[in-house]
Amino acid sequence: MKSLLRWLFPLIFCLSAVAAQANWISYSQPTFDKLQDDGKPILVLVHASWCPTCRAQAPIISSLLSQKEYQGITALRVDFDTQKDVVRAFRVPMQSTLIVFTGGKEVGRSTGDTTKVGIKALLQKVLKSSP
Repeated sequence: MKSLLRWLFPLIFCLSAVAAQANWISYSQPTFDKLQDDGKPILVLVHASWCPTCRAQAPIISSLLSQKEYQGITALRVDFDTQKDVVRAFRVPMQSTLIVFTGGKEVGRSTGDTTKVGIKALLQKVLKSSP
C-alpha cells in the first residue's frame, strides 16, 4: 500500500498541474501585441516544466483566474527553456517570474512567489491599472 501511495501522489500532483494550466495560452508575439493594442490586462508567466516553484504557482494562478474578478485577464505562458528570445526581451532572470501588463505597459512583476496573497496582489495591480 505504501508503495502505491508513493507513486500515486506524484502522479496526481503532476496531473493537477497540467489541468491548472489548461486556461493558459502559449506566448506568441502577435497574440501579445494584439492584447496590448486592445488594452487587455495580461499576465505573462515565465514557466519551466522542471521548476518546482512554477508547479507550486500553477494551481494558485489557475484558481485565481477562474474567479469572476480575474476572468478578464489573459494568461500567456512563456517557456523559459525554449523561448529564450522572449525571456531576454522581458529581462527575466529566472523562471517562475510573473509579469502583468495593461494599457500597453508593465504594471507589476514578481519572481518565485508561491503565496496566494502575493499572486492575488499582483493580479490586483493589473485590474487597478486597467483603463
